[in-house]
Amino acid sequence: MAVVAVWKCDRDGAMFDNKKDAEEHDKMLELAANITALIERHVEGVSEEASENIGLMLAKRRDALAKACKGKPDVLLESDEENDTPASKASEEAAPESEDDQVTPLAANQ
Repeated sequence: MAVVAVWKCDRDGAMFDNKKDAEEHDKMLELAANITALIERHVEGVSEEASENIGLMLAKRRDALAKACKGKPDVLLESDEENDTPASKASEEAAPESEDDQVTPLAANQ
């Protein structure tokens, strides 16, 4: 029996096969949570679910948002695939639908 190291994000249960991707994903989720809190404090009438979706979307596109703030607003209009970071792609892939889906491909082959 082989031992396989995996990193699990305690915020959403996403699993990664290397520490760098896991930490990047965790930072993205932390940014999303902080953006969500900012929206909820300063924008009245926005539901909790909507503010969470907005926070997650902005966190996933943080690089494009930073470029837009530095004078390149057209970057925000580019396709979503170009703006996705590795962490955002991993979070989309890692979103479990059920308890059985939380098994990583590495562990499933054992």
